[in-house]
Amino acid sequence: ISDLLGAPYEDHAFFQRNSGTLVSAVATGEERHAAHTALAEYLDDLVAQKTAEPADDLLSTLGGQVRAGELTRREAATMGVLLLLGGHETTANMISLGTLLLLHHPDQLAAVRDAEDPQVVVGAVEELLRYLSIVHLGRRRTALEDIEIAGQTIAAGEGVILLGELANRDPQVFEDPDRLDITRNARRHQAFGAGAHHCVGQPLARLELQVVYPTLFRRIPTLRPAVPLEDTRFKYDTVIYGLHELPVTW
Repeated sequence: ISDLLGAPYEDHAFFQRNSGTLVSAVATGEERHAAHTALAEYLDDLVAQKTAEPADDLLSTLGGQVRAGELTRREAATMGVLLLLGGHETTANMISLGTLLLLHHPDQLAAVRDAEDPQVVVGAVEELLRYLSIVHLGRRRTALEDIEIAGQTIAAGEGVILLGELANRDPQVFEDPDRLDITRNARRHQAFGAGAHHCVGQPLARLELQVVYPTLFRRIPTLRPAVPLEDTRFKYDTVIYGLHELPVTW
């Protein structure tokens, strides 16, 4: 994502630290505000550079919109923060968590590793996205009028939190939803949202995952966890679910 944006890769530790704070469920409001400000100011300076000296990257494209008066520099920088966060935290956590899941389902791992038909990998990625559903934000809404859903009345003015990850385990949509099955048609999942609010980066995320899983397991066919599952440190303290670390051996 640094290459796509045109951000120097040597600054990745700065990105990692501040993006981690932004998705932390235990960071204070002040800490998250400081992390967002640091990233926004960094990207604001970078957009200014790209506006003056454009290159072949996304920030230069945004800089072109600044020159054309379509965006302010701050708006472009804020978009840069969103692209950096959405293009890094989600995919990085999905890669490690999906790897762990497949390591504990060796038959399905072998199917991904040995697949000659690329559609097998495409289907596996969709099922991993459905099964893991790593974005745990919840969609907060307020009912504007009384409404009844599945026999439950929600009164006007009441707050509602919609959990897309639960939709991905809906037995009316997915048979035996708590079972990982890379052969099922899981494309109806809500891992990327839907409609006007769907994730604009989903084609890139899908492509990255379709490349990384078979490549990893083909290059290191004896890859296996180095610690028991119960000793694996999961990210229960962030809104992007994943692993703090994934110890492996081969």
